[in-house]
Amino acid sequence: MTTSPDRPEADPRAAAWLVAPRAAGVRDALAERGLAARVLAPRDDADGDAYAAWLQAASRGFLDAERTPEQISAARERAGRRRITGVYDPSGPMPDVPVATIGSWIAPLTLPGGAEIPSCAISAVTVAPTHRRRGIARALLEGELREAVAADVPIASLTVSESTIYGRFGFAPAAPSAAWRLDTTRATWIGPVPAGRVDYIPRAAARELLPELHERVRGRIAGEIPVPDAVWDSMAGTRPDAKDPGSVRAVRHQDETGAAQGVALYTVKENHDDFARSSASIVYLIAATDDAYAALWRFFVELDLVGEVRAGELAVDEPLLWMISDQRAATITLGDHHYLRVLDVAAVLEARRYAHAAVIAIELDDPLGLSGGGYVLAVSEDGSASVTMGERHGDAVALALGVEELSAIVLGGVSVATLAAAGRVRCSDVAVASRVFGWHVQPRLSFWY
Repeated sequence: MTTSPDRPEADPRAAAWLVAPRAAGVRDALAERGLAARVLAPRDDADGDAYAAWLQAASRGFLDAERTPEQISAARERAGRRRITGVYDPSGPMPDVPVATIGSWIAPLTLPGGAEIPSCAISAVTVAPTHRRRGIARALLEGELREAVAADVPIASLTVSESTIYGRFGFAPAAPSAAWRLDTTRATWIGPVPAGRVDYIPRAAARELLPELHERVRGRIAGEIPVPDAVWDSMAGTRPDAKDPGSVRAVRHQDETGAAQGVALYTVKENHDDFARSSASIVYLIAATDDAYAALWRFFVELDLVGEVRAGELAVDEPLLWMISDQRAATITLGDHHYLRVLDVAAVLEARRYAHAAVIAIELDDPLGLSGGGYVLAVSEDGSASVTMGERHGDAVALALGVEELSAIVLGGVSVATLAAAGRVRCSDVAVASRVFGWHVQPRLSFWY
């Protein structure tokens, strides 16, 4: 059964998380600093003003403009789908406005092989510049991780604005992403010309198709989680508070039977000096079949009056590179994207599948004391695995690493060999360990949260 922040009732663990209070350890750590932590119930009338203040504080933390009443109302409608915490300074001039924020929910994370495990998805982490270096972020994030462990959630995840913060908590970039700038004046389409058709459709129709298509695709791609409804609304411009929604255009691919197999949302920017070199920015593109992928990308490569196409949050090994006549027409920038933090080693490693049979004796260091120790990973010929606590034995490959490095390799997107060459892990047989943890499909997360 699939769960998401918009369907927490599908998983009792997810529903319980939304109403769980902050643990005493978090409250005590902040109280020592003269601060108070409070979990809000945005949909309760009593917390309406408190949520508005929380949203303004979170917006300020990400350098966004102050939210309008219409935006607050629209956001509040969706806000009950995640646990929202504000940190308050009673001694400050605005004691009702948080000086720090965090939000989280329980969402299924796809692993190599298609299995899902619950993850504690974390977002909206902010600390006001006036309250930096007081240990607030540490108290909140460590608290979130310890509470996830107590709730039997085996892994935590987030996308980050500041990449230097989260390694100290054991997070590591596990699913990188690629940003493309494609010069379509030199990138002739040489890929397949599939059957079916591509048509413009209303944004509202695209909004209805996107979740269904994403659920079809998500199980094949390690690193994906369900997209929250608010994110779909934002992409499609269907939120009541959407800014310039008419700029978003939608196209759909249908196969020969008339079934929708792909959708793309995009915007255009005119080049007033040369209209034939205007640019298109792909907001989101999803394809459930190879034909839909080829048809939608061909549409953009051959789009009239467009000289450049931009897209982000793509896979690092997009087939598109082999569908254009000149690969140098694509400027591709790789970056870290989806960060993971293993909390329950056995639950995570037993859930995924592997590409090579072997026995790996893992010596894991966890500075927070949540998951460290000795583990033996035994992978069978069919790719399944069992994990037991213990020391190295027999001919097992020895692998010594920190929880940050384990979190990096768990999706197969980062090689053990790469980390060994970087001095980040010690391994008695790098080739075997790399084959074991590698996977034939690169991990990806197709959105920010």
